[in-house]
Amino acid sequence: MTSAPSTDCLFCKIVAGDVPADVVASTDRVIAFRDIDPKAPVHVLVAPREHHGDVATLAAADPALLAEVVQLADRVAGDLADGQFRFVFNSGPRAGQSVFHVHGHVLAGAQLGWTPA
Repeated sequence: MTSAPSTDCLFCKIVAGDVPADVVASTDRVIAFRDIDPKAPVHVLVAPREHHGDVATLAAADPALLAEVVQLADRVAGDLADGQFRFVFNSGPRAGQSVFHVHGHVLAGAQLGWTPA
């Protein structure tokens, strides 16, 4: 289920242009911007412009939009790295989600090891 943009949602504010972000790519329905605390040489957040709380909610509400998120992530990785990337969704606070507007992390540009939390 889509909810209206939240006045306290950081990513809704970025989408609205109220909070600046280093936008690297966008479509009518999806935006990609650099993470302010990067964990890899390329660390870009890819989020739908519509507010959805987490990836499962988005998948249930609009699978085509989730596909667009993945497609933009692939484009970003091709543009900014060698096309090889990790795409991570944190879902819930215990999984590391700190902004509750669904977003995936494109991590690329280096040999990425597996470091479970």
